[in-house]
Amino acid sequence: MKSIKASAPATVANVSCGFDIFGFAVEAPADEVIITLTDSPGVKIIKITGDDGRLPLEAEKNTSGVAVLEYLKTINSQYGAEITLHKHLPLGSGMGSSAASSAAALVAINELHGNPLTREQLLPFAMESERIACGSAHADNVAPSLLGGFVLIRGYAPLDVTNIPTPAELYCTLVHPHLELKTEDSRRVLKPSIPMKDAITQWGNIAGMVVGLMKPDYGLIQRSLHDVVAEPIRSVLIPGFHKIKDEAMQAGALGCGISGSGPTIFALSTTRDIAQRVGQAMQKQFDILQLKSDVFVSKINSEGAKILR
Repeated sequence: MKSIKASAPATVANVSCGFDIFGFAVEAPADEVIITLTDSPGVKIIKITGDDGRLPLEAEKNTSGVAVLEYLKTINSQYGAEITLHKHLPLGSGMGSSAASSAAALVAINELHGNPLTREQLLPFAMESERIACGSAHADNVAPSLLGGFVLIRGYAPLDVTNIPTPAELYCTLVHPHLELKTEDSRRVLKPSIPMKDAITQWGNIAGMVVGLMKPDYGLIQRSLHDVVAEPIRSVLIPGFHKIKDEAMQAGALGCGISGSGPTIFALSTTRDIAQRVGQAMQKQFDILQLKSDVFVSKINSEGAKILR
């Protein structure tokens, strides 16, 4: 039977002010999957690499498996599937690890069936995978991983997703300390409600971010990259966060914040040179804390998940 290989990139969710509604894709790292159609029904995960044996091989408990199961059921496929998953995103990193696996699997299985569904139509399957992974069917990782670019989730009922144009010279720095934070734990610490003054501040920053990206207006982007809802609470879970953020700003970043639920920290800059300098400054602080870390620098990835062969 036919086999195909696909990849899907890491993502930055929330982007400071846009909790659960903003997300963008980066160029690396990216998960890869190989899917083979089978004549027998059902989905089997044959092999997983890069996870140190931690991810479940049962399709019903794995994000890539759940995504493919939901897809095959919805289109009434006569085929089953075998999945090989190569994890290049660290688990519990705040870079959309579970989303990348499901996005790559969906692009591959859709291609094998002749692409009967659009990328947007694949989103609900990926969101269901997120529910399995962290208990919440949010789209701020899966949408940019599938669609590419900077994504706004305007609403969830019904799902309403759109891309926001971004400046070509906007660069992202990701610094991932070798720590793990589970998304469900990071969500659990958040308050169930926020003061009206904080809501107004956050709404202004969200609107400012959209306008700043579209104009583009880097000063407006910089002023808007502030979070008064999640970051003040979640930052205590990341060693040295405030010092690292200060160093990123001193090195020339437009803004800096927690990528998704953390512990990865992201920064946005106007040139690759600045973005690399920002990464060095942030990594130096993790070194001082005796925490190993990885640095990734890229433009906003406009392509998203893709077929490799």
